[in-house]
Amino acid sequence: MAGEQGCGEILGHMRLQVRVKPGASRTKVGGEYGEASPGQGATLIVFVAQRAVDGAATEGVLKAVAKAFGLRRVDVNLVRGQTSRTKELQLRGEEHGLATRLAELLRG
Repeated sequence: MAGEQGCGEILGHMRLQVRVKPGASRTKVGGEYGEASPGQGATLIVFVAQRAVDGAATEGVLKAVAKAFGLRRVDVNLVRGQTSRTKELQLRGEEHGLATRLAELLRG
């Protein structure tokens, strides 16, 4: 679902699957987990320093992904996977910019 913004950018939503690696030495977003299958997009790897305790790692993932895509934290939402290492996120932003940045991050 896309809408117009005054500067000519088309705002929209992107669904993204991520694989969380909690307890990392530093927070980092980049690389592809496994191989994309037909009908399923690639899975982005997110390393977070927070441990998987009381949702700390999940919140760390949301903040790290927002920063990596140049978004505000409020523009990154968890769709599914609250307690799983594989999570589905929804990002809100300029469609072309989100797709371009995802491709860069997947390359690592």
